[in-house]
Amino acid sequence: MSQRIAVPKGKVPALGMRTLLRSADKSLAVFNIEGQLYAIDDSCPHQGASLCGGRLEGRVIQCCAHGLRFDVASGYLVNSTSFKVANYPVEIEDDQVFIIVDAEECAV
Repeated sequence: MSQRIAVPKGKVPALGMRTLLRSADKSLAVFNIEGQLYAIDDSCPHQGASLCGGRLEGRVIQCCAHGLRFDVASGYLVNSTSFKVANYPVEIEDDQVFIIVDAEECAV
């Protein structure tokens, strides 16, 4: 089962921007790339550094700490399918944005 986390209207990133969203015990980075919204865990799987503030080029976010680069659409490390950051589907319903998180990943 999954949970829908509502993104407050003031936290939905404008085109080309990003925002940090905290919900329960999760910290999520939300990106608006060419009008498409993407959501990933804000914590780099290498050593936990924040990804939200990293350098963004297209759909690729670079970790500030060690330079690892992740595709925000798939969550995978660029040029690899063996290392990834959790990524989440984003739904829009009646002008409300929701991030879909598996229930076991989110403490409510």
